[in-house]
Amino acid sequence: MTHRLRLARDWLRSGAVLAYPTEAVYGLGCDPGNERAITRLLRLKQRTPDKGLILIAADMTQLRPFVQELEPARMAIIQASWPGPNTWLLPVRDHVSPLLSGRFDTLAVRVTAHPLAAALCRTFGGALVSTSANRAAQPPARQAWQLRQRLGCLPDAVLTGACGDRSRPSCIRDGRSGRVLRG
Repeated sequence: MTHRLRLARDWLRSGAVLAYPTEAVYGLGCDPGNERAITRLLRLKQRTPDKGLILIAADMTQLRPFVQELEPARMAIIQASWPGPNTWLLPVRDHVSPLLSGRFDTLAVRVTAHPLAAALCRTFGGALVSTSANRAAQPPARQAWQLRQRLGCLPDAVLTGACGDRSRPSCIRDGRSGRVLRG
């Protein structure tokens, strides 16, 4: 574990909102168990809480506290798409904050293929909130220097690194049906 990952872990555990690279763009993240941090992230992004957020993880075990698994055949399809830029909507557990799930009975989750984002989840010890680093309807940041331009200010901390080579955000699918909601 590198020094900068330990620092990022400590920032997240203290309630910070952190920017970090993902498969396509810089993401904004925080501890999904810290409602104050989630609220700060939503304000920074100028996003309404009813839309819900995405959680990323290094593996499925980090997502299990937040979502209910579907029948084995559906889960096999979902897990075969990971790690990778595939976000799936799975039934949200009752105790999960509506700040994460929004107005939905599902939660958007992904096992990330980005090496730094996955290492961040492993170092943190669990899933992280992950939403694009931009204000609503604005283009997301692909470089750390674009964060202030896209957000109007900087998050509490930035874990710098290169974004993946994807030109578009992750595909979002309904876990129950497989239907693509964002291509």
